[in-house]
Amino acid sequence: METNLISLGIDAGNGAFKLFGASGGLEIVSQVATNGTQKVLSTLGLRKSKAPLAIHNEHGSFYVGAGSHSYGRPVENLDVDRFNGTPEMKALLHGSLTRFQQRYGKFNAPLSVVVGLPNEVLTGDQAEQNVENVKRWLRGAHTWTADGEPYSLEISEVKAASQVTGGLFDYLLDAEGRSIPERQGAFKGEVGVITIGFGTVELMVVQNREIVQRFTSGAASGVRRLLEIVNGQRLYSLGELDLQLRAGQLDLREALPIWEREVTGVIEKQWGTAWKRFAAVLIMGGGAVLLKDTLPHRFNGRSYMPDEPVQAIARGLYRLSLAQQARKGK
Repeated sequence: METNLISLGIDAGNGAFKLFGASGGLEIVSQVATNGTQKVLSTLGLRKSKAPLAIHNEHGSFYVGAGSHSYGRPVENLDVDRFNGTPEMKALLHGSLTRFQQRYGKFNAPLSVVVGLPNEVLTGDQAEQNVENVKRWLRGAHTWTADGEPYSLEISEVKAASQVTGGLFDYLLDAEGRSIPERQGAFKGEVGVITIGFGTVELMVVQNREIVQRFTSGAASGVRRLLEIVNGQRLYSLGELDLQLRAGQLDLREALPIWEREVTGVIEKQWGTAWKRFAAVLIMGGGAVLLKDTLPHRFNGRSYMPDEPVQAIARGLYRLSLAQQARKGK
């Protein structure tokens, strides 16, 4: 195993692709479109929109990130097959790695990544095969161009963990991957983790560093469901609605309470009132931001929502990677 590796946490969410490393974090909207060749010149009286990032790799040409669905044919594959390395998933990876290096500088060594996966991928008869598939397409040499500029890098190590695990270690570890003393006591009791992403609501309970299986599950009630409620007439792609949501342009007065009841229904079905015995309930993910004024109050002072809850999973996976590297060095 190589010792000079750059650690990176990856949260490959349906709503946004998040990366976190030593320099900081980055989020790129999980929008991909096949790259058409037609370009429309700006017309008198109309503004010319900025083109999204153009990625070209072994699978072809794509637009990636915010605005992609306005420039090409939207690709909205939100099932678990995407984690097996579909063309749009590789385009998102290459797009996010491009933006990360543009912000923080080019990588000067191979990468060691910890990727967060939804519970749906990590459970059932195909769980082991799913993890191997993820490792297979991530590991190795990656070459692509972004807006015509060539990029290449090597991913030497790939580890997989549940997305909720990333949320847990974001709470338990500091920026150097060291245990936060005042929070370690939570491991002696039970800690509940709720992550509300674009596709799913994930629940996990940990006690003495072991997962309590009967309290751990996932359901397809993430932010996507909120957008589907808003999009009753199917006038927009989910990506277009997601951008409107991020820009504060969606009227959620009727849809938000309906969706919130779905989310709380998932929690109540799996946990009931058992959360009253938990030492803490951690709430994170992009959807948590939408419910920050109501959901935490259901847990009578036991809830904790981190700063930047959207980045918490990728950040926690990065911190977990640092902690594991430190143990190996001893």
